[in-house]
Amino acid sequence: MSTVIFRTIGPILAAIMVVFSVFVLLRGHNEPGGGFIGGLIAASAVAIYGIATSVKDVRKAIIVDPITLAGFGVFIGALAGLVSLGYEVPYLTGIWTFFTVNDTEIAISTPLVFDIGVYFAVVGTISCVALALEEDEEGK
Repeated sequence: MSTVIFRTIGPILAAIMVVFSVFVLLRGHNEPGGGFIGGLIAASAVAIYGIATSVKDVRKAIIVDPITLAGFGVFIGALAGLVSLGYEVPYLTGIWTFFTVNDTEIAISTPLVFDIGVYFAVVGTISCVALALEEDEEGK
């Protein structure tokens, strides 16, 4: 898109969307949201940034190839399931660990780790497709 307004607002909007996607990811077990929806929001941010600037700029900004990000997400999701096997319960059974930091109890769970894996897998997959489509459009 060639408008000055979109080229100016696009990167700012993308940054806000990535922050919101992390918020949606982390609140996913208590309220609507989670890894899939958060990942879709972040992938939309990548697509908007690519439309506002260029695919070359997006690839520089995200540093890691999107398909590598997707593979990492699948690995993290599988790893979350393997933790339950160490407790001799079925695969992907939720396990919770609690930490206390400054009189605040923090819960880390395997469902949260699985959601983070889903987040990375969705961001990587959808970003890979979006960037390929945008490269195709730029080439015309």
